[in-house]
Amino acid sequence: MTGWDSLAALQEAVSAGRLGPDPKGLRISTAFATSQAVRHEGRGGGYRNEVLSLRLGAAVGSCAAEPGALPATAVEDAVGADVASLLAHPLQVVRTAALDAYLMHLAPHTPQNGARPVALPAGSSLGKSRARARAVVELLASGALPPGGRVLVVGVVNSLLEALRSRGLRYLACDLKGGTTEWGEPVVTDALDAVGRCDAVLASGMTLGNGTFEPLRARAAAHGLPMVLFAQTGSAVLPRFVGAGVHAVCAEPYPFFWLDGGPGVIHRYGGMP
Repeated sequence: MTGWDSLAALQEAVSAGRLGPDPKGLRISTAFATSQAVRHEGRGGGYRNEVLSLRLGAAVGSCAAEPGALPATAVEDAVGADVASLLAHPLQVVRTAALDAYLMHLAPHTPQNGARPVALPAGSSLGKSRARARAVVELLASGALPPGGRVLVVGVVNSLLEALRSRGLRYLACDLKGGTTEWGEPVVTDALDAVGRCDAVLASGMTLGNGTFEPLRARAAAHGLPMVLFAQTGSAVLPRFVGAGVHAVCAEPYPFFWLDGGPGVIHRYGGMP
């Protein structure tokens, strides 16, 4: 896959039909929103997820939103609509989910498209979360992080912090909601300001949905820092940036690990040989 210079350029190429079928001729058959609340056993806090997903053929594209921020009209606007119109939708979450659906339809997560599958074992939500976290952190450990380095974690997931801690890696937690981690560490809210205090960036795909991906990628590149992404949002979008300011991506398309107790699979791009 080509490492794209900008998200805007990728969106424009898709809208113009330069990467594959004309998006004007492709329609979303199913649109749905998933709202979830989690409090893992043994953990002091919980979290909520809200995700818009769009079905295009066999592909499902997804984008997370802050809980309560996704209007019901987003689902109504998307179902039956052509992809081209959704790529121009006023809501970033709809545009991102549509772009993800199109690119997943065009190039699903297969070895032929550069994906390396990683099996997630069946088990509890916490067990699967920890298995995913180990797979993500291995991408940082594959030469992206200098010895004794510090990771800026954008989008706090306690299992990821736990996996970093288990490897003796330092980190700075960052999330727009602020607060503290499971271990009482402060969570900063300004990722761009924090980049200069770290040696690598580990960021959620939610940065696509809230418009912070491009500024964060540019700031990391300006500081010469490797950037690794873990993506439920935009799992087919973010691999397009590997080699262009992104070191590696752990892509997790719908259905996500927290939806089912059975075995699952995630896909890694870049980073490791």
